[in-house]
Amino acid sequence: MEPRHLPLHHLVRPAAGNDPHPPLLVLFHGYGSNEEDLFGLTPYIDPQFLVLSTRAPIMLMPGMYAWFEIGFTPDGAIAVDDVQARHAAQMTAQFVEQATQAYHADPSRVVVAGFSQGGTMAALTALTRPDLVAGAAVLSGIVPSTIIDELPDRAALINKPFLVIHGTRDQVVSIAHGRASRDFLSQLGVALTYREYPMAHEINLEALLDLTEWLKTLNGER
Repeated sequence: MEPRHLPLHHLVRPAAGNDPHPPLLVLFHGYGSNEEDLFGLTPYIDPQFLVLSTRAPIMLMPGMYAWFEIGFTPDGAIAVDDVQARHAAQMTAQFVEQATQAYHADPSRVVVAGFSQGGTMAALTALTRPDLVAGAAVLSGIVPSTIIDELPDRAALINKPFLVIHGTRDQVVSIAHGRASRDFLSQLGVALTYREYPMAHEINLEALLDLTEWLKTLNGER
């Protein structure tokens, strides 16, 4: 499959060097954003990685996209539509699988990462298709524990690297979600790195450094 025929629109940051099968990082943006958002992180990401920044399929309005619709509980907390989220995860998994082939990336060094709703997509992609990814980073996102009974291969998740970062001052996705994600993933036996910082709904310098260093570790660098 040619890159232009992949199921999601995306931006490309080519890998540096001459590796014919480079490691691949796929980025998923948050609710109401677009592929340009996280693409701004690419100057800080290990140049050995081929980076693809994807656009979600649901257009809220021009320039604003979503992976799935969101609702709110009576107390104002964000509620994830599990059916839509699972459907979106099928799409992101399809993209990751086809992009790995189309860009000739190393299938053993494919990493997914996302911010906010995109963090949910990164987590769901890795949890439902652990065969496709070497690790997942969830930045200020929600990992829906309701999918626990539908995980296809729990054994494949043992020691799978996950990075979860959340802000204690996050007023969009509360720190309670970050801690719940931590607890849920810990129960699955993944290789979890968890960090929380006194930040709002954002990626601060500490979080960015955590992400870049974690990626280097996955790519075998020290």
